[in-house]
Amino acid sequence: MANIKSKQKAIISNEKANIRNSAIKSSVKTAIKKAQKAAQTKDANLKTLVANAHHEIDKAVSKGVLHANNGARKASRLDAFVAKNN
Repeated sequence: MANIKSKQKAIISNEKANIRNSAIKSSVKTAIKKAQKAAQTKDANLKTLVANAHHEIDKAVSKGVLHANNGARKASRLDAFVAKNN
């Protein structure tokens, strides 16, 4: 642990941010996987799952967890996957 008080606080806040960011990234990955599985099995609620995945990606980008280009790439690849498997 650091000796400087501001650095101690920074370490604690960084840990909190890491936990929060990990949860957001996990929800993005889960939403993408659900949408991909629905595309492969030709599920009836495919549109809602894809829309949910796009929403999760956009939310992560707006919170700064994902870079804008990274979010755009994830969304584009998901759309391409759905188009290919549908």
